[in-house]
Amino acid sequence: MLVTVTSEGQIVIPSEVRKKLNIQKGQKLVVSVEENKIILEPVEQLIQKGRGLLPGKGKALRFLLEKRKREAQL
Repeated sequence: MLVTVTSEGQIVIPSEVRKKLNIQKGQKLVVSVEENKIILEPVEQLIQKGRGLLPGKGKALRFLLEKRKREAQL
């Protein structure tokens, strides 16, 4: 599948891919880079991966996510 980067640096995720991965309008995705590859992961998926890694029943993770939300709004 071929996509084009716009002058603003945006791309469109093809509808077949969005449907297959159940990506919905307005959903938040985390972007990371691994070995020259762009990785997009739903925030919810990362939360599930992070559960149980830190003590405190997810308080640290919730704190970090809220901090990220506040930073994104600035």
